[in-house]
Amino acid sequence: MSARVCPHWIGYLLAGRLRRLVHKPAEILGRFVTAGMTVLDIGPGLGFFTLPLADMVGRGGKVVAVDVQESMLSTLQQRAAARGLADRILPRVSKPTSLCLDDLAGQIDFALAFAVVHEIPDAAHLFAEIRAALKPSAACLIAEPRLHVSGRSFRETLAAAEQARLNFNGGGRIRWCHSALLRRGQLP
Repeated sequence: MSARVCPHWIGYLLAGRLRRLVHKPAEILGRFVTAGMTVLDIGPGLGFFTLPLADMVGRGGKVVAVDVQESMLSTLQQRAAARGLADRILPRVSKPTSLCLDDLAGQIDFALAFAVVHEIPDAAHLFAEIRAALKPSAACLIAEPRLHVSGRSFRETLAAAEQARLNFNGGGRIRWCHSALLRRGQLP
């Protein structure tokens, strides 16, 4: 495992109740996610956003939770089962170099990459895979923690997204984070 990947034990800290004082999933995601959607959650950890997303998409929707760590997904599945949401969450183990989403091309209504892009060695490839999975009118919200990611690095992240034809469509404000809403752009 790469030294850049968040260890499983930190997932418990990131999924804790204190974090909800800073990041309120319904407020951050509520304007983007509605019932019946198929949502992609990249690097879900233990499900801080995944579980609320599963509530938002309702019985007719799905959340595809993709993580490189099987241990994160296993704990996420246990937490989802305890809340009666396991049937809405599709956990997938990815590879360090790929999200492994070829079978979902053009099927994702919304994607979330929260505090994960800085852990990916090739952001341009990551964004190309996200773009391929998105429906033509879909969006991707990225957020990176200001404590780990400088403004310069975040601008480089946005440049990688643009290279993959994900166009900046506003930033929004997420406490303690750099953030951007990206829309799928047209191919030349």
